[in-house]
Formats: sequence, C-alpha cells, structure tokens
Amino acid sequence: MITLTTPSILFPAITLLMLAYTNRFLALSQLIRSLHSDYHQNKSLRTLKQINHLRTRVFLIRFMQGFGALSIILCTISIFSLLLHNNKLGLYFFVFSLLTFLISILSSLIEIIISSKALNILLSDLEDNK
Repeated sequence: MITLTTPSILFPAITLLMLAYTNRFLALSQLIRSLHSDYHQNKSLRTLKQINHLRTRVFLIRFMQGFGALSIILCTISIFSLLLHNNKLGLYFFVFSLLTFLISILSSLIEIIISSKALNILLSDLEDNK
C-alpha cells in the first residue's frame, strides 16, 4: 500500500530538477543570442551547425520542462487523493507521476548528448585553428 509520504518524497526531487532545467534553458538562450550575432558577423558553417543543434536542444528542454511540470501536477493529485483516503487513485497518479518524471529525465539525457556534440564542434574549430 502507498502512504502519503511516498509521493511526498518525490516532490522535492522534481522541484530541484525543474530548477536545473530552467538554468539550462537560461544558459542556452544566452548562447543562442551570442551565436546569432556571431553568425551574422562571420557566416561560419560551424556556427550554423551549432545553431541547428540548439533548435533541437530548445525543443528538448521545453519537452523536459513540460513533462517535469506534468509530473509535479500528478504527484500533487496523488497526494491529494491519498489525503482523501482514495489509495488506489493515489497509487495510479503516483505511478503516472513517476512515468512522466522518467520521460523528463530521459529527455534531459538526450539533450545532454546533443549538447556534447555541439561542444565537440567547438573543440574541432579550435583544433583547426592550431
């Protein structure tokens, strides 16, 4: 049986993850602005490749944030259901909350992989300049 403390434990983890996602989004938006002005000055193919990666990363971050928000909503509904002594419904909402949390984390993993590819583009540019 699920108790009230079970979904309550997930609550701070989701909140902290959402904060990390927001920080990634802010850093990414700053990078996009920088690359945008750099591209208009240099018209570099590598900058254009990075911009294409950034479009995908922005989509993934929105996806991560959306599923993270859905996870916290489902977790809240789970807690509310358990407060109303509807354990079965509370369990279902908690399981759905875990699944959406997992989707959010998997999206984050994909975004990190794409981010690494973009960093490799930068590194190759530095190596070419040697």
